[in-house]
Amino acid sequence: MSKTPEIGSRTRTRAIMEKYGIHTKKGFGQNFLTDLNVLKNIVSAAEISKDDNVIEIGPGIGALTEQLAQAAGEVLALEIDQDLIPVLAEVLAPYDNVTVLNQDVLQANLPELIKQQFADPAKPVKVVANLPYYITSPILMNLLAAPVDWAAICVMMQKEVAQRLTAQPGTKQYGALTLAIEYQMTAEIAFNVSRRVFVPAPNVDSAIVVLKPRATPLAVEPFDKQKLFGFIRACFAHRRKSLWNNLQAAVGKQPAVKEQLQAILTQLAISPQTRPERLTLEQFIKLANALHAAQLL
Repeated sequence: MSKTPEIGSRTRTRAIMEKYGIHTKKGFGQNFLTDLNVLKNIVSAAEISKDDNVIEIGPGIGALTEQLAQAAGEVLALEIDQDLIPVLAEVLAPYDNVTVLNQDVLQANLPELIKQQFADPAKPVKVVANLPYYITSPILMNLLAAPVDWAAICVMMQKEVAQRLTAQPGTKQYGALTLAIEYQMTAEIAFNVSRRVFVPAPNVDSAIVVLKPRATPLAVEPFDKQKLFGFIRACFAHRRKSLWNNLQAAVGKQPAVKEQLQAILTQLAISPQTRPERLTLEQFIKLANALHAAQLL
């Protein structure tokens, strides 16, 4: 008796889509990955073991879910498309360590789900996902804002966004998203993925990014995390303008304010004419703290 091909094979993907009359939905950013080597490499990059609890975002028809189920202790898959829930129930039936919920991750109470859905919530929790391109940043920011100590976040995204996550100061990719990630995690591109291994093929190539908790604490703590990142976004509001111009838009242009701004920048040895992408995270934190102490932020 011949063995059923794995879900991530192109043959099985087509068979499942035909059997259930599945058409990918642009509104959900659906692109099904059909390369078993890539799928297995994602699991490898996330360093999944039987000691791990895994949350998958957007399982689609279960190609990555199946690979995760084979490697992990338990898998919780959150799928927003209600039409795919019965499909997943059938194709993943051989795996008793998988739970699929019809859930929007942006609306989910992740700590509660971890507590309720995993047999041992104390085990390391990792996120593995092929993220929809159109909401990659909101999902990442939501994961980072959640009060969960993620052991790792291993996600596929548009290659251009991956480059922003791992960018260095002074590069055009460096920005507010880079700094938001760096605040909590280290980011590394594990490998790139061609657009040709998806059904349907997207217009861009992808990359697998692995985020891990910072090994060393921040050298300087911000006065308020949320206000810090609001401030950083304001500094990047007009990338072609100098830091000085962006700061004035953020805190005001009154003569007294400008005088205080100048004094703070001088104290921190930051040139008013520098571009925001040249500042490190530590410099942004020191600047925000100084502005707060001066009651400008």
